[in-house]
Amino acid sequence: MPPSPSGPEPLSSSLIGALRELARVKRLLVALDFDGTLAPEVDNPAAARAIPEARDAVLRLLALPNTRVALISGRSLSSLIEVADLPDTTLLVGSHGVEIRLDDPSDRFSLDTAELEKVEVLHEVLGDVADSIDQVWLEAKPAGFALHTRLATEHDSRIAHLVALSEAQAEVDNLTVREGKNVLEFSVRPNTKGEALEHLRRYTAADAVFYAGDDVTDEDAFAALTPDDLGVKSGSGATEAAFRVPGPDEIALVLSTLATFREGDVHEQ
Repeated sequence: MPPSPSGPEPLSSSLIGALRELARVKRLLVALDFDGTLAPEVDNPAAARAIPEARDAVLRLLALPNTRVALISGRSLSSLIEVADLPDTTLLVGSHGVEIRLDDPSDRFSLDTAELEKVEVLHEVLGDVADSIDQVWLEAKPAGFALHTRLATEHDSRIAHLVALSEAQAEVDNLTVREGKNVLEFSVRPNTKGEALEHLRRYTAADAVFYAGDDVTDEDAFAALTPDDLGVKSGSGATEAAFRVPGPDEIALVLSTLATFREGDVHEQ
């Protein structure tokens, strides 16, 4: 979604009020999806970058006391580190929770032998699908693969999804499949963004959580929020989030507003 030439749409008074209340808690976790939330959707995932206003707001939040910022993405951790380009104090979750980078840099990800064998089978099955249909390509993930169909025709995209789903599930037991925007993800581990959010909540001892996301996979995180938390959906689609804004421009404004309230020293230090 390109930036609006007239700037972001104003936030509703109810959302501003909710942000003001959230800013008052002592320990706050701000957890964010990346693509479609901080950054516009692009055809080449490696080219994605957060819009400057969103990045500036994240940096302001990172500088505040008792405030932790995390990115929770379907991207691999290495890809997320590259496109986000944020300080090491940012907590990072990749591959929907399979990979996590906390404050200890020695944290490592590894698959056991059985999982590695499943990944090899997946690679063969999904690779055949990608090779047989124009503009469909496969992205390797630590615990599986993502089948991208953004550049394919609607017909080819539908065929790719149907064939990949049928053949992968026939060949690999207990497979986790996630459908996103123009992508079908297959993982040999069943982690979700909701589980990742709960892990981060415990790790940071947060009194409340803010979460923003745009995709179907973000609904697991929205569902994990409590009445003391705040969820904001970026873009269209059904959601369990309490609030919705049009896209990254408005998410940047939400984060900037939250930072301003929190910088005002109204929270319970």
